[in-house]
Amino acid sequence: MPITDETQRFTALSARLTGFDEEDLAATGLTDVYRAVASERLGPRRYGRLLREVPAWPDDVVDGELRQAAREVTYLWYTGSWPGSPPFVVSPRAYAEGLVWKAAGVRAPATDPGGYGSWAAAPDRSGPGSTAEGSGP
Repeated sequence: MPITDETQRFTALSARLTGFDEEDLAATGLTDVYRAVASERLGPRRYGRLLREVPAWPDDVVDGELRQAAREVTYLWYTGSWPGSPPFVVSPRAYAEGLVWKAAGVRAPATDPGGYGSWAAAPDRSGPGSTAEGSGP
C-alpha cells in the first residue's frame, strides 16, 4: 500500500505516543491496519483532530477528548487491540507484534513455539541487557 500523507502523520503521531521510532513501528507491518482501526473507532472528527492537533501541542495542553483518543491509539500499538469491554482484538499478528513485548524484550507468549522439549533448556540471555560475558543482568 502506498505511503500517504495521512499514513506519515499517523506514524509520526504514533511514534510520539509510544516512544518507539517510526522505523520500529513500520517494522510491525501494521501501520496501515492500525490507521484504519483508529480512524474507524475514533470517527472522522476525533481522528482528524488527533492527527492535526496532538503532535503540535505540549502534553499538558491536550484536552480530555484528545487525551483519551491518544490513550486508545497507544493501547492499540502496545496490545494489538482496541480498548473497550470487551477489547476488540485486531488480529493474532497484532497481538504478536504488540509493543508491550518489544518493550519487555520478550516474544509474545504462544507465538513462537520452540518445539518439543524446548522448555527444558535454559533461555537464551544474549538479547538486550546482557553483559559482554553473555550472562544476563
